[in-house]
Amino acid sequence: MKMLQVMMLFVATLVMAQANAAMTDAQLEKLHDRIKQIAEVCIEGEACSGSGIADGGIAAVEVVAGPRAGADIYASACAGCHAVGVAGAPKNGDVVAWDERLAKGMDKTLANAISGINVMPARGLCMDCTDEELTSAINFMAGRD
Repeated sequence: MKMLQVMMLFVATLVMAQANAAMTDAQLEKLHDRIKQIAEVCIEGEACSGSGIADGGIAAVEVVAGPRAGADIYASACAGCHAVGVAGAPKNGDVVAWDERLAKGMDKTLANAISGINVMPARGLCMDCTDEELTSAINFMAGRD
């Protein structure tokens, strides 16, 4: 009985392999279309296979050089907590609350932002923010910019 099961499995495997090998050109084209590459990262100055929007590609995105504004950092990373004062976070524009923190000095306030304080995670989860950008965001929230 065991030999019969092994033989049936072998025949089924051969039948399936034959069915897969007999894909038509149209079926192969559909398969390749489903698994084709959908994007490409191109670096300025290096050759790229796509030539842009005309052939279905995506236009280049300009990378901004230099520090981002405090308002931009606040909007993208800080507002989630500092807009409403989550867990005691000083609210954006609350000059009194920020003056209390800044009375220790900007260096100490920045150090707290970098390493995190209480429930605030390090860098407020803005891992791509420079120290200069964090300082700008602090100044923005404190109404000092």
